[in-house]
Amino acid sequence: MEALAARLSHLDTEAGGTIRVVMFYDTLMRRRVDLPALTRASAALAECVVGLRLHGTGRTIRTAPDGRPPAHDPAPASTTLPITLDDEEIGTVWLERPQGEGPLDDLLLDRLSIAAAATLERYGPARTTMADPALVELVISTENDEAARARALRLLGLAVDRPLHVIAVRTPLPLDRIGALLCPTSPVKAAPLDEVGVVLATAVDRTRLPAGTYAGIGTGPDPHTSWTHARTALRLTTELRPVIDHRELGALALLAHIPHQVLHQDTDVTSIARLARDPEDLKTLDAYCSTGSLRQAARLLHLHHSSVSRRLDQIGADLDITLTDPDGLLRAKIALTSWRLLHDRPPTP
Repeated sequence: MEALAARLSHLDTEAGGTIRVVMFYDTLMRRRVDLPALTRASAALAECVVGLRLHGTGRTIRTAPDGRPPAHDPAPASTTLPITLDDEEIGTVWLERPQGEGPLDDLLLDRLSIAAAATLERYGPARTTMADPALVELVISTENDEAARARALRLLGLAVDRPLHVIAVRTPLPLDRIGALLCPTSPVKAAPLDEVGVVLATAVDRTRLPAGTYAGIGTGPDPHTSWTHARTALRLTTELRPVIDHRELGALALLAHIPHQVLHQDTDVTSIARLARDPEDLKTLDAYCSTGSLRQAARLLHLHHSSVSRRLDQIGADLDITLTDPDGLLRAKIALTSWRLLHDRPPTP
């Protein structure tokens, strides 16, 4: 590589420099070099420190022009550029040129970024988050045999013999960002499907999700069951409870199997539908049903417990349910859950 760089260095015009850079990276890509070799060759060509970082793994490579790791700490980057694969930013490349940006640095980094993406794809599976929706659908579909599902998992870069979480997501943010937040250290794949985001992950960190994102987590004996569980959990998410693991629902999950027309005819569910016309009343009842405690509900709502008590007295009268009675609280919780299953789009905060 160094010899090639030396031969091309005799081109001294701007056009010649452009040709030099393009030819250099075309040659590297034909030779199918790995990332360390790509970075070493780039540092020799740029005659300064070159850096490369992958978001998915945190792997960082910095190389000096002599092909060795730099003896000094990282300097401020003079030029940076993202590495993009399938419209997803998966890393960054940069130059540490002490005298500032050079005339061909943008071109050099552009070609380095393209070559790095091609290298990651070739030696993959690449650590991207977004996946082919058709492959994700193969994994969670009930119509495929185990061999087809296993092949789809392998193509996605996921282990066939490891437990798999399936997460149903609604979010205003890019789905690749949500996937990376949910599973920052293990393989994760995501794809949009039927207006819902699907995330396949081997581990889940639910505490990292940003506000405005709703997620239902499914962990079943197979991916299809997990997907069914995840969608049910998503339908029951609320502003106060934006992330639900299906296992937390217990027997309440059985309500998802009741036909909608039956739920529509229930008088308690009808009463909840009337109550829902006032978002504050609905939020108050939700907080009380979620905690079973007046004071804990008040803390969730950031209100004084006496104010919440007065609200609950009025809500109980409107529903004709004694909310302070254990049976009444259970009745309200079942009715509220049933209503959410009929109106399963989470509210906007």
